[in-house]
Amino acid sequence: MDFYQRVAVVCRRIPRGRVATYGQIALLCGKPRNARQVGYALKCRVSEPVPAYRVVNGQGCLSADALFREPGGQAGLLKKEGVEISEDRRVDLRRYGWQNTLDEALELRDYFMEHGI
Repeated sequence: MDFYQRVAVVCRRIPRGRVATYGQIALLCGKPRNARQVGYALKCRVSEPVPAYRVVNGQGCLSADALFREPGGQAGLLKKEGVEISEDRRVDLRRYGWQNTLDEALELRDYFMEHGI
């Protein structure tokens, strides 16, 4: 099982104009206590491009802009997708949070098993 590959697969499933939390990604990867590891994977370990800018912390706070090459950093990328960012650099998770379904979670589990990741 490659946790970093799982992170990439899950992040690619986050719909445009939505955000997910590090904890949510960890849970969908089958490692509910590995939210920090998700952050590490997105910063350092995922080799394929993923929409890492769609991942925020559990309070909806954005990451440091230095992690993103795009002008305006994470906020700029999210705004391009229609996500509103507050003055204190937060996203309203009730409005923009990805509410993945149980079916999506089961599809991911099956995908990981089928592909041996």
